[in-house]
Amino acid sequence: MRALLLAAGFGTRLRPVTDTVPKCLVPVHGKPLLGYWFDLLFPDHCDKVLVNTHYLPGMVNDFIATSPWRERVALVHEAGELLGTGGTVLANRDFFEGRPFMLVHADNLTRFDVAAFFERHRTRPAGAEITMMTFTSDQPCSCGIVEENAEGLVTAFHEKVANPPGNRANAAVYILEPAVVNFIASLNKPVVDFSTEVIPHFLGRICTFHNSRYHRDIGTLESLAKAEADFTQSSCWMAPAGALPRT
Repeated sequence: MRALLLAAGFGTRLRPVTDTVPKCLVPVHGKPLLGYWFDLLFPDHCDKVLVNTHYLPGMVNDFIATSPWRERVALVHEAGELLGTGGTVLANRDFFEGRPFMLVHADNLTRFDVAAFFERHRTRPAGAEITMMTFTSDQPCSCGIVEENAEGLVTAFHEKVANPPGNRANAAVYILEPAVVNFIASLNKPVVDFSTEVIPHFLGRICTFHNSRYHRDIGTLESLAKAEADFTQSSCWMAPAGALPRT
């Protein structure tokens, strides 16, 4: 399977860290977020990944050039207006070769069973076109919160609302079928927001995979500090106050 790692964001809420470092290269225990993703997806799970860039692209290019996985990483630069998640998927549809693919926000720090994620998608309920990773959020009002039925199909989605109905959140890690790309193309626009324009269209056709190991969006200085405190590569489920609980 191939994967698109979204790495173009400015990371404004992480300033001053991101004044000089792109968000995807923010280090946790000295290792850049993008490096954690490469180690998770390679060598066994993805044959090739595509990384999009925009802010401080030279640093991302240099990091990939020195990575042991550089031969399996392709780069694409969004020079003008950022296309949004859906727009980036559409602009690079040829990379996926008409097959299912992973879509990943590379500013997440995570550990999960990749093979089990793939298996969940393979055995998803009939009609489902997306498999969405979920996690238990300690700040649900800052996330997209999902409601799901007994089959694990998403029936409602609440994007960053004040009092969401629960704490099971969208982890912004997906497997998408080609039908999703076709839908994005049908919108006939270059910039497409995935959360507000794609997910609502597929409600009832999104199955979930719950990550009970570790997941944190490194979006703020507070979340970065929590990751430094509670994340270890060897025991990812160590979770002091505020981190992802085991379920």
